[in-house]
Amino acid sequence: MSASAALSTVQVTGSNLNITYVVLAVALGALAIAFGLRQQVLAQSDGTDKMREIAEAVQEGAAAYLARQFRTLSYFVGIVFFLLFALPADTTAIRIGRSIFFLLGAGFSAIVGYNGMWLAVRANVRVAEAARQKDGTKAVQIAFRTGGVVGMTTVGLGLVGASLVVILFRENAPVVLEGFGFGAAMLAMFMRVGGGIFTKAADVGADLVGKVEKNIPEDDPRNAATIADNVGDNVGDCAGMAADLFESYAVTLVAALILGKAAFGNEGLIYPLIVPAIGIITAVIGIFATRLRSTDKSAMTAINRSFFMSAIISAGLTGLATFTYLPGKFNLLTNYSPTVLEEAGNINPRVLAFGAVIIGIVLAASIQVLTGFFTETGKRPVNDVAASSQTGSATVILAGISVGFESAVYSALLIAAAVFGAFLLGGGSIVLSLFAIALAGTGLLTTVGVIVAMDTFGPISDNAQGIAEMSGDVKGEGAQILTSLDAVGNTTKAITKGIAIATAVLAATALFGAFTDAIKEAVIKAVGEGTTVALEYQGVLDIASPRNLVGLIIGAAVVFLFSGLAINAVSRAAGAVVVEVRNQFKLHPGIMKGTEKPEYGRVVDICTRDSLRELVTPGLLAVMAPIAVGFGLGVGALGAYLAGAIGTGTLMAVFLSNSGGAWDNAKKMVEDGNYGGKGSEAHAATVVGDTVGDPFKDTAGPAINPLIKVMNLVGLLITPAIVSFALPTQKSTSILIALVAVVVIIGALIRNRRQSTNIEY
Repeated sequence: MSASAALSTVQVTGSNLNITYVVLAVALGALAIAFGLRQQVLAQSDGTDKMREIAEAVQEGAAAYLARQFRTLSYFVGIVFFLLFALPADTTAIRIGRSIFFLLGAGFSAIVGYNGMWLAVRANVRVAEAARQKDGTKAVQIAFRTGGVVGMTTVGLGLVGASLVVILFRENAPVVLEGFGFGAAMLAMFMRVGGGIFTKAADVGADLVGKVEKNIPEDDPRNAATIADNVGDNVGDCAGMAADLFESYAVTLVAALILGKAAFGNEGLIYPLIVPAIGIITAVIGIFATRLRSTDKSAMTAINRSFFMSAIISAGLTGLATFTYLPGKFNLLTNYSPTVLEEAGNINPRVLAFGAVIIGIVLAASIQVLTGFFTETGKRPVNDVAASSQTGSATVILAGISVGFESAVYSALLIAAAVFGAFLLGGGSIVLSLFAIALAGTGLLTTVGVIVAMDTFGPISDNAQGIAEMSGDVKGEGAQILTSLDAVGNTTKAITKGIAIATAVLAATALFGAFTDAIKEAVIKAVGEGTTVALEYQGVLDIASPRNLVGLIIGAAVVFLFSGLAINAVSRAAGAVVVEVRNQFKLHPGIMKGTEKPEYGRVVDICTRDSLRELVTPGLLAVMAPIAVGFGLGVGALGAYLAGAIGTGTLMAVFLSNSGGAWDNAKKMVEDGNYGGKGSEAHAATVVGDTVGDPFKDTAGPAINPLIKVMNLVGLLITPAIVSFALPTQKSTSILIALVAVVVIIGALIRNRRQSTNIEY
């Protein structure tokens, strides 16, 4: 029996189907817990009249931006929905299901992002009020439980989508899940890019005029960009990151189920659902266990404690589930492939699965420690960046770049070690090895509920400090509590970005494996097994081929181009913000005297307009570049393209994220009184570093995560069509599709270039 014949016998029935229903129930339970936590947060006091007024302005700005963004993205979603119908599928039902679940994936991603933003802009004022009451424990609890709401929503909706697909489509679930994952990834990428441009345009503009030119505090109410800055924190860090981690969750499940079906048969479609269901249980424990103790040096200690606690519990419960559900011998699996059995040898399915999950959990913990070392205040790298401020902004820039480069190497090696460790568990079987890599991704994501909570903690604490400073109602000890929480928030954001990068690499690597399997199946369907044409596809990913090498170079280049577009977008939008804020100070002298109120809405409108305009080109590049390479150069070049994007994207994302995090916390160190404190030349130097780092860590860097997954999913979806059109009778059609994609990319780049920075006084 051939592998493909074996796969067709895979079924989801009986106890396996019942387990899937249990997983669905657990996922719905996560949503119920999210609702309960939400009510707890909203029940807290929302501060003084002045604090509420500022918070409401932030709420209105964030809601208006996301509403406009979703309207813009709805056109993209609608077009892709119909295009998916044109791609090959075994049956019409699968084709329809793939498109419908594409919409569901995009919708869930939007819900997660909007929910994160909606609650964060209401929690920030409550955290500020807790600090005003000098209750640091409550402030930490409110901020983290708000993040817990977003975290439980993320894991709940992700698992609801995956389990529903398995229940409805059974053995055909992996193909339909490609649509679900693609919808989640595409929307997350747009939200990451758009939100990232918004937040950093406002932040950079506010810093350059307020801190540098006018020498006023970061969140001084006289600065017209302050409301937009606070809005940006929520649409970029809360909505964007929540959507990003949701799509990581969804895409990892896609890869795990595709490869699980090929590797473990029936059990391979169920086990990848059991692991994240366990993650929901441990996330609940971690969220409720996060409490600030009197002995804790900072909130970071309490957060780290809950993270590692949830990781350890996840490992224990996963071990119990693995040895209960999976058999001890490969031939005891149901509807496994004889080919895989032959390759497996004496591999114990329990050991493979549990070992892979443990690798993922250990990777998450290791990334947390490593990223914390390079970005946390008090650690040597950040201390060195802060110390370099004594010799000017140039040395601050150099020191931060150095931290980013060095940390990228260690992070990449750590991720590579995890990938290779999981690969070794497969014992030489490519299918089993790739399944192990996918399971490592699910293991890492057992902690995603706590990870999302950690990330959301950052913008909430930042906003809380902003509201406190703008209102003037939080003084002394309360202000110090918020300053400390803001510094911790910078670190948690950097850590979660590192973990998000790791999930992206694991998911992309697993999808890459699914992509190679898709090539084989597409060739067999198109021309038959064992034919001359089919044999030509053996070794199609050989890097010695000039065609494939070109694909590799293009894949690496796209990451650079994407990053450049994102950073340049921030530069242009920030320039417009700077001009607006300067003009308001110039035309309304009463603003500095406190007798006139700035026009905050004008800056919010500028950031909204520019961010939505600028996200189009990077989005088109992500979707069209794989199409151009695949149809123009073939599936081998497309595979090399994806490999180049994964490798370069890993290094670039870590470099950008950690450089930015180091610069931000170096500024915090100086503002805390080191090297001359606020208003000193050293402070001005660190402000420049932080300004450069803003689009690094909050725009370009995080957007690379969904980028590489979007491109991998596009590659996976179009592979059958590429193989079909590669036949002699269809080659002209293939070239035409590639040319159209190239024209779209060139047109988007020309349009982008014509939108040059227009600064008018």
